[in-house]
Amino acid sequence: MTDRKLPNILITGTPGVGKSTLCYELAKQTNFEWLEVGKIAKEHQCYESYDDEYQCPILDEDKLLDELEGRVASGGKIVDYHSSELFPERWFDAVYVLRADTKHLFDRLKERGYTGKKFDDNIQCEIFQTALEEAQEAYRAEIVHELQSNTDDDMSANLSTINNWIQKWKQEHPTH
Repeated sequence: MTDRKLPNILITGTPGVGKSTLCYELAKQTNFEWLEVGKIAKEHQCYESYDDEYQCPILDEDKLLDELEGRVASGGKIVDYHSSELFPERWFDAVYVLRADTKHLFDRLKERGYTGKKFDDNIQCEIFQTALEEAQEAYRAEIVHELQSNTDDDMSANLSTINNWIQKWKQEHPTH
C-alpha cells in the first residue's frame, strides 16, 4: 500500500508508438509531472558510453535511478520511457504499454529518420511485443495495461482510460 497522495504511472512502448504525445496531453489534463527519462538522462549525463551501431548513448542505469528516486517518491508523476524493466516496481501504481500496428510504426520511425539496424530492431521489437512482455515480467499483472496507439481516436480513448483509472485510484486512496 502506498502513502503517496497521487499515483505514479509509467508509459512505455517501442519508440514511435506515441508515448510522448500521450504523456504531454495526460500531463496537461492531470497536472501530473511528466518525466521524460531520455531528457533527464541527457540533462544529468546519465551515460556510460556511446553505441556507434545504434548511434545513441548507453545509459548509466544506476545514475539515472538515483536521479529519479527522489522525484517519484511524492507521486503524481508520469514516467515516459521505451523500457520498463530497469525501474523498481514500487515506483508505479500503473504501467501502460502503448502498441502500434507496424504500418503506423514504420511511417513514424521513417519520419524520425530511423534507418538500418535501429529501424529494423524497433520494428521487430513491436512485432514480438518486447515492451509488453518486458512490462509483464517486471510488474504485477494487475498494474500492466496494453493500449493501442494507432489513431487520434486511440489517443482520445487512452487519455480517457488513464484519467478514469486515476479517478478510481484517488477514490481508493483518500487523503487524510
